[in-house]
Amino acid sequence: MFGFKRELYQSFSNITLEQSERVIKMIPRHEILFNQLESYRGIILEAIESVTEEQANRVPDGFKNNIRWNLGHIYIDQYLWIYALTKESSEEIKRLNTWFGYGTSPSNFEEGTPTLEELRELLSRQPHDIKNSYGNRLEEEFAPTEMGMYTIEQVLSRTIFHEGLHLQAILDLKKFIS
Repeated sequence: MFGFKRELYQSFSNITLEQSERVIKMIPRHEILFNQLESYRGIILEAIESVTEEQANRVPDGFKNNIRWNLGHIYIDQYLWIYALTKESSEEIKRLNTWFGYGTSPSNFEEGTPTLEELRELLSRQPHDIKNSYGNRLEEEFAPTEMGMYTIEQVLSRTIFHEGLHLQAILDLKKFIS
């Protein structure tokens, strides 16, 4: 184990041995977080596996949104929270926010709004993309959000909960569109 610590320490030459030991302790926790992101995303994708484009666009009586909107909203939510924290931005997310952001609805859809298949693809890649982009920044501290979150790890934990809420909305919608 000491050899592993020494190798890890050497790969982080700009940090102290104490800091590198802290990183070693965080690695399993971060892997669990990314495994959860992938696992829960897999549940969402499995839930919509048999949904057609026409079904995904239907807004049943008593509902504000449809499956397609919920999928787009799940996708942008993680990025919007990360960007709120890091002060980064993305033209793609800004564009998608016009259709899937808080307060929008399928009535905002127009030509160019991603299809069900495009959303499936975005959602399936997202956990991997987030891990590649932010996996080494999970503990980096920022000015806190209005909810008091100040690390990307905290934001991702919140978005897992949020994703579960929208999974339930999708499951409820499926009962009315089948």
